Amino acid sequence: MDKLTKEKPDLKNFQNDQMISKKKSDRFSFLITNTFGSIVFLFICILFFVIWICWNLGLLPSLKVFDPFPFQALEMVVSIFAVILSVTVLISQKRQARMESIRQQVEFEVNIHAEKEITKMLEMLHDIQKKLGIDHNDTEQLERMKEELDIEKLHEQAKQGGKD
Repeated sequence: MDKLTKEKPDLKNFQNDQMISKKKSDRFSFLITNTFGSIVFLFICILFFVIWICWNLGLLPSLKVFDPFPFQALEMVVSIFAVILSVTVLISQKRQARMESIRQQVEFEVNIHAEKEITKMLEMLHDIQKKLGIDHNDTEQLERMKEELDIEKLHEQAKQGGKD
């Protein structure tokens, strides 16, 4: 258990490194995505639209109407804003895909390492079993389990399985 506890900060650092890149463009993208993707920003947008509409319907008498109904200027602002938000979403998805690819690679390497360790432990247990004179009924299955994993074969099977 101590090993797991000790390694948790490394996982946390890995996640932080992925979230906050060293490149300025990635940091800016992260900031924009987090800002646009917040509930506070949603409320600010709603408030902005309500004020704009009330102002331009003449409901705020101290302010002069500058975009009368049907609010063409507001429509242009919303259209430009939609483009900016769309690009922001695409940037965010690209960053998430990059992070997921790194996570998958790390997970794959950990799984391969664990498989090798388990295979080695099976071999050791089998040797201990032989030395103690314990007869195992299903040696065929044990021998299959002790075989080293053929990563190339798995890769080919995965590629063929993906083609439908």
